Amino acid sequence: MGNASRRQFALGVLGWTAAAAGGPSSQPAEPSFVRPRKDWEPGYVKLLRTGELSRRVRALRAIYESCRLCPRRCGVNRRKGERGVCSSVAQAKVFSFDRRFAEERPLTGWRGSGCIFFSHCNLLCMYCQNWEINHRGDGAPISDMKLAELFLSAQEMGCHCIDLVTPTHIVPNIVSALEIAARRGLRLPLVYNCGGYEGLEAVQLLDGVIDIYLPDFKYMDGKVAAELSSGAADYPERAAEAIREMHRQVGDLVVDENGLALRGLIVRHLILPDNLGGTDQFVRWVARELSPYTVVNLMGQYWPAYQAPRHPSLKRRITLTEYHRAFAWAHEAGLKRLYTPDWPIRRS
Repeated sequence: MGNASRRQFALGVLGWTAAAAGGPSSQPAEPSFVRPRKDWEPGYVKLLRTGELSRRVRALRAIYESCRLCPRRCGVNRRKGERGVCSSVAQAKVFSFDRRFAEERPLTGWRGSGCIFFSHCNLLCMYCQNWEINHRGDGAPISDMKLAELFLSAQEMGCHCIDLVTPTHIVPNIVSALEIAARRGLRLPLVYNCGGYEGLEAVQLLDGVIDIYLPDFKYMDGKVAAELSSGAADYPERAAEAIREMHRQVGDLVVDENGLALRGLIVRHLILPDNLGGTDQFVRWVARELSPYTVVNLMGQYWPAYQAPRHPSLKRRITLTEYHRAFAWAHEAGLKRLYTPDWPIRRS
């Protein structure tokens, strides 16, 4: 690939074009977010070398004795088998592990992500599309050693990353398994794919451990959050502080020369009917509190799953007008890197 072609590809990765910027210039109007993969290694490898990764495992496991991993702060001793809102004990439970192509293209590329769906959830939304996993808890318990083997299997399969889906309530097990796998040669980026309802203490202990954060920011109104997500009235405040901390740790999304994610933040927002999620406020918050170059995925795939048909607004899909309006709000807010399915990936 020549220099001109590489420059054009990089601009495509950034989601930038001269026409979109309102001028004929071929130069990007924003900083470069492309970094050669040869110059990169996962953050957890550095922590492993210094012994800091072991300290993080111990600190996170201690939280299980009076659980405060998420804002629910149930205070149960999960080491003794006590259960809080998420119904989990001090052991991970896995529903499935497989190569997955359904996430954002910088994560899945052409070889997919090594996707692990963990059972149970701390949010328990009434419209949950994976309610059998998150509410009912379908899945099987797994030791940290076996979880480490799944991480290594993803690498052996050639996956571009490890996608940890709904990890919030079992972070100590994940980091414990990560230490085992890293000692055995794991070098894939970790994707923390969460609902956004995170405990700040736990997120701070993940500094340098997680390479790519993929949180939801579901609601801007606490009353809506409480109604739709099992009483989580403080969701807007807790999600905001957690996502700000994630952005402080990893910054805006950086990709390699093929457009694959190396490090950074992608924020998802599910567009809900009747603007229940406060999409207009959400996009302004991202531009103001994080960065106009934050990669934002405005998701239009809502459908009335689980108990949603009981709610007057949630019993229908969003309209095309609602979908287009969400993107108009994002552009008005000044967001420059909106994710779309045609995000460019170059297979080397």
